[in-house]
Amino acid sequence: MKLYIRYIGMLLKSQMQYKASFFMMALGQFLISFTAFLEIYFMFSRFHTVKGFAFSEILICFAIVLTAFSVTECFVRGFDVFPRLIRSGDLDRILVRPRSEIFQVLTSNVDFTRMGRLIQSILVLLYAIPASKISWSFDKIATMVLMIAGGMAVFTALFVLYAGISFFTIEGLEFMNIFTDGSREFGKYPLSIYGEGVLKFFTYVIPIALFQYYPFLYLTGRSDQVGFAFLPLAGFFFLIPCYGFFKFGLRKYKSTGS
Repeated sequence: MKLYIRYIGMLLKSQMQYKASFFMMALGQFLISFTAFLEIYFMFSRFHTVKGFAFSEILICFAIVLTAFSVTECFVRGFDVFPRLIRSGDLDRILVRPRSEIFQVLTSNVDFTRMGRLIQSILVLLYAIPASKISWSFDKIATMVLMIAGGMAVFTALFVLYAGISFFTIEGLEFMNIFTDGSREFGKYPLSIYGEGVLKFFTYVIPIALFQYYPFLYLTGRSDQVGFAFLPLAGFFFLIPCYGFFKFGLRKYKSTGS
């Protein structure tokens, strides 16, 4: 852990060498996500509820998903750009070093400009939490924390799965963005509004609903099933098959000769 923190510190220092560029990139990330917020705002200026969910409740859902995605994209970006390591031959160098390949991939690319999105999600939460009619007891606060943690686990698993597929395709597959960036977009609203088929897919195949929809029902008082509050923990179990597939691809890896 000490070595990881040292690496993170070095990467932050290197990115801050060009402060103007860094802050403009962070501002750009903030503005990109701000358009999603404006979309929600303008829709609710016309329609006061969506499937019975109020504006402040939708903002909480939006901010939780955005927080989980932003933190993951910042610190797990090495897996998101993993095909570059294969094409450039840098993966060969990683494999002959004494540290684990997971540690080296994680520290190969940490993009702190993604914190622009995180700042926005925090600001949205600061507005939505008091504006909502949720009674913020200890169990509700714990549910929200678990939703963020579970979201980070699921998005991490998807990035790791994407990296595992890259062993066989060399080039990254754009369709995986449906499940990473697409899940962030879908997550702006409770998944039930997209229909039963979509909800089932994101429950049993890609477990987005386990940290986004079902615990959100408990958070907003639409369900009294306490078990929903613990469903985000299933995101950590989703990491197991994704990591297993990554290790399988690693065993099958052959150098690109770059």
